[in-house]
Amino acid sequence: MRVLILGSGAKDHAVAWWFSRSCYISALYIAPGNLATKRFATNLPSVNPSDPADVYEACTVYNIDFVFIGTEAPLFTGVVQYLTDRGIRTFGAPTRSLKLEGDRSFSRAFMARHNIPVPRGSFFKDRESLRKYLEKHDGETFIIKSNSVTPSRIMLTSDSAESLIDFADSLLERSPVLLEEHLRGIPASCTLLLDNNGYLMLPLTSDYTQKAADDKTPTGGMGAICPVPIIEELKDEIRERIIEPTLYGMKVEQLSYKGVLTLSLIITEDRKPYLVDYHVRFNDPAAQAMIPLIQTDIIEILNAMQEDKISSVDLSVSELCSVAVVLASEGYPMKPETGREVKGLTNMLLEPIAGYPLVFCGALQSEGGRAITTGGRNITVVGFGENLERANHQAYKVIKHKDFGRLWYRDDIGNAYFIS
Repeated sequence: MRVLILGSGAKDHAVAWWFSRSCYISALYIAPGNLATKRFATNLPSVNPSDPADVYEACTVYNIDFVFIGTEAPLFTGVVQYLTDRGIRTFGAPTRSLKLEGDRSFSRAFMARHNIPVPRGSFFKDRESLRKYLEKHDGETFIIKSNSVTPSRIMLTSDSAESLIDFADSLLERSPVLLEEHLRGIPASCTLLLDNNGYLMLPLTSDYTQKAADDKTPTGGMGAICPVPIIEELKDEIRERIIEPTLYGMKVEQLSYKGVLTLSLIITEDRKPYLVDYHVRFNDPAAQAMIPLIQTDIIEILNAMQEDKISSVDLSVSELCSVAVVLASEGYPMKPETGREVKGLTNMLLEPIAGYPLVFCGALQSEGGRAITTGGRNITVVGFGENLERANHQAYKVIKHKDFGRLWYRDDIGNAYFIS
């Protein structure tokens, strides 16, 4: 099979790496790719992954059999429908289903219609109405985020009304904002592969979405662990209270599709799962932590989806644990430094070697043989071990012994699961 992957970030790197391990691949391309993907795939830097006509032309030039879209931008510019109409087999959510992620007001109403448990929340269209609400709830902790898709889905958790209002100002220019109660618990990403008859649940991850445990400034994902050490009964509750109602609702509202759906969850301290958001693609950095543990050939999974037999796939998963640590540019997420050189990316790190961490590259490009930052999250280092403590140790050993310049990272990914 000749495959084209669209994207250039760390999760796209992880997906491409997964494809590269398949015994069914005859040619692998990625548009535009990054400085690391070219080691096992052909980068197409001149192809705009968000331009449907550009992607289709690449498919004809390189005789592509299958296009995989795991990142958001090409989904929201209509690439899936454009390629499908022209006979190109494509993995990705169709236009009619994008509002599950792209319009939080729609998705919240959808959740309510299907009795799916969610945190309490309200939408605001202007600064003044938001201020009045916060004055009535002085001292409470909230999460504020845009109603629409924004870069990296950046959000803010705070108990400061002024901080929440100031952050909202940057979002209200584009769309209303959602003010959501802050539930204490474990954040988790539940990734599903869907077809017309069922789903396959991939290993659960737990995401770290703040700069530090006590930080109250905007950020995106800074790390993840996989799998989440929770009891089987809780997984059953996630299936019964969230997954099954979601898939039923998608079916009756004609939103079903073949592709990936990621559920962002909070598992509260009293062991109750709540749905926070839908994502019609893989999450970053959850994908980097999860994908390396999956041993089943991705082409076998995709073929089962094509035949509507995804629920019959016997997923093989490593018994190892993973800890993914994101290294980001100074100023991320609001004003990340670009044009900075990143050192330390030796061949040993960029070539997968058994017994060593995996390194997935994100917002980096090669200039004159140097790695240069082009955005916020630049590298994800993924360590592995028989338990989370050993996986943590492997990841941080590499990070602390390499000179990555001005990149910063959290130093506690996974600690909560093994430090008393």
